[in-house]
Amino acid sequence: MKLPICDITSFTLQDFPNHTACILWFGGCNMRCSYCHNPELVLGKKKLLPWQDIQQFLKERQKLLDGVVFSGGECTLSPELPELIKYVRELGYKVKLDTNGLRPEILDLLLTDQQLDYVALDYKAPRDKFKEITGKSQFDMFRKSLEMLCTNDVPFEVRTTVHTGLMDEKDIKVIMADLEHLGFNGNYYLQNFQPAPSTLRPLPEQLRKLDIHALPSSKAFTVHTRNF
Repeated sequence: MKLPICDITSFTLQDFPNHTACILWFGGCNMRCSYCHNPELVLGKKKLLPWQDIQQFLKERQKLLDGVVFSGGECTLSPELPELIKYVRELGYKVKLDTNGLRPEILDLLLTDQQLDYVALDYKAPRDKFKEITGKSQFDMFRKSLEMLCTNDVPFEVRTTVHTGLMDEKDIKVIMADLEHLGFNGNYYLQNFQPAPSTLRPLPEQLRKLDIHALPSSKAFTVHTRNF
């Protein structure tokens, strides 16, 4: 297989809930989020790993790890993704997919074929700020993925990275109201932007963190915070 995999995190206890896992990092992305701290990965400029090395790694970790996380970048851009996931499952691994949701047709294929055990979906911004944050105007494609997951039995989480120079409490309230409207009942993670040596696009200075206490509580889902 010819895969745009640039790196492997050999062990993690944090990225696949209740499972030991590794992470396969896919180069290339169909978004251009201004706060992205790994431009080389997103722009597909990192050197790719040979398939033989990936295959050897996965075989050596059989029965030592519970699962494999497919992340990036955006892994759903790879035409070989469904084939790779089937291969990984045949080795006995569970599969977690990290995605921005802009390829609902791939998500639908994987869900229909029962190839996923867990999904993490990035809710980048509400509709009116989606293009400003992501550089893309396909909010409806993301929303289709979110609706699909909300009507499926596969467990999933939703994540939002917040730079208060780009979004504020009002925007997060809009996102939370949308999740409530769709009947989301999982874990919602709010992640504070962390400064990095380089970002994909120039950013305004973040003068304050999001005021978590100004957000409404939810009876449907649980809100978690990271780096606040």
